[in-house]
Amino acid sequence: MKKQNNMEKKTKVIAEDDTLEITITREFDLPLELLFKAYVQPDIVEKWMGTKVLKLESKKHGSYRFETTDGQGNILFKADGVIHDYILNRKITRTFEMENTPFGVQLEFYEFEKLTDETSILNMHVLYESVVQRDQVLKIGFEQGINMAHNRLQDIVNKLK
Repeated sequence: MKKQNNMEKKTKVIAEDDTLEITITREFDLPLELLFKAYVQPDIVEKWMGTKVLKLESKKHGSYRFETTDGQGNILFKADGVIHDYILNRKITRTFEMENTPFGVQLEFYEFEKLTDETSILNMHVLYESVVQRDQVLKIGFEQGINMAHNRLQDIVNKLK
């Protein structure tokens, strides 16, 4: 049975029962090059993700580190990973791990595709260590969060056009 909730959401999230994965698809009104840039250029990533980019080596065998703090400097969110594959304007394969959470490491495959000169699509395939871990991520509002982040990405990058 497929779980899919697309009510007023442009980002489609599909999580099949009893699998380790989530598939995420979003069409953007952005040229392919700008969509890809939004994932690899630190200043743009900071704007749409709403987090500080401490490190972002957008290359094969590169790594990254993100951190969000509150007004008093307390760390609210910290995540990092390694980029395993990187093909300009086409593909990013990376690990993703949030610190101080029970979620463990996930493996993410991002595929970028040109639809027209002004539109593109992002297909994400995320693998988790266990079905329980994946289901925990879904329960904390993952679908709403990724949709809101993609909406911000669209709005922010539109202003760069």
